[in-house]
Parts: sequence; C-alpha cells; structure tokens
Amino acid sequence: MSIATVTETQTISSPAIPLINPATVQAVQTALREAGPRGKVHYYVSTKLVHKYETAVKIRGFEQTIDEPPTLGGTDLGPSPVEVVLAALGACQEIVYSTYAALLGVKIEKLEIKVHGLLDARGFYNVADVPAGFESVDYEVNLESSSPADEVRKLIDTVNNHCPVLDILKRPLPVSTKVNVNGQTL
Repeated sequence: MSIATVTETQTISSPAIPLINPATVQAVQTALREAGPRGKVHYYVSTKLVHKYETAVKIRGFEQTIDEPPTLGGTDLGPSPVEVVLAALGACQEIVYSTYAALLGVKIEKLEIKVHGLLDARGFYNVADVPAGFESVDYEVNLESSSPADEVRKLIDTVNNHCPVLDILKRPLPVSTKVNVNGQTL
C-alpha cells in the first residue's frame, strides 16, 4: 500500500531538486527500444559469511556489511537483509520519481520516502508456523511540488507502474537455487 502526499502551492520557497537530464533518459529509452530483447540487464551480487550473521556483500565496485541487530543475535555492524529490501524500495521509488519527473516536467522541491515492513521473526527462527518473510510492506511518499496537482498525480501513477523494486515485491517471480557442497552440486 502506498500513501502519497501531494502538496500543491504557488509559493514554495525551496528550489527544485536537480533531476536527471531528460535527454539522458531519452537516450537510454532509444537504446533499449533498438535493443529489443537484448536490452535485458543482468545484475550480480556476491555475499560471504564473515562471522556469526555478519555478511560481506559485493555489488559491482561497492562493498557493504549486512548483519542483524543484537535483538536477533547479530552484532549490528550493518543493516539487516530485510532492511536492505525496504531501503531498495525507497531508493528505487526516488530514482523512478527523478526519471519521470524529468520526462514529464514535474518539479520536485522535496522527496522523502518512509518504508515499513512487518515481519514475524518466529518464522525465521522456526518457532511458529508463520512465513519467514514480510507480512506486509507499507511506504509513504512525502513529495513537495509546485507543479499542478494533475501532473503530480500522473507522475505518481507512472512511478508506481514502472518502479522495478515495487514490481519485484508485488509480483510472484521464479527463483531458482543451486547449492554446491565441497565443490559438488547437490
């Protein structure tokens, strides 16, 4: 469920946030149209358990530590995996807002997103017959724009229809697993 707050006024004193250049987006769109099915992008991430729940994550040239909070047995050296999922949703929404606000000519003076997930940790620890993942995810978009309300509403609809992480969370998708033990695939 998303809750979007639209603020329309003619006297917003904050300058608009610089958005991506529409020409850049249009160039990517053109390249993807021309590529057709070859326009699919592969994403790769590697992780390695370091100590207890501390996990080293490599994403392209970036390194991140992921851990669990002490209340769940971790050492709190980084966000938990489920917090990273929530952060991915908020960040992806903001990137998609920037993309389509630029294309639609909508000014954004302020954009902040708060994401909340409800998870029953008993599922992870196998102490109750409940799912291990989120029961629900809610997010709130706080947007300030001096653009007309109808343009902002079009932006909101466009973002919610084209946000990859929102799509991942809402749509079932195949996930395959390969497990290697001592160099042998099980």
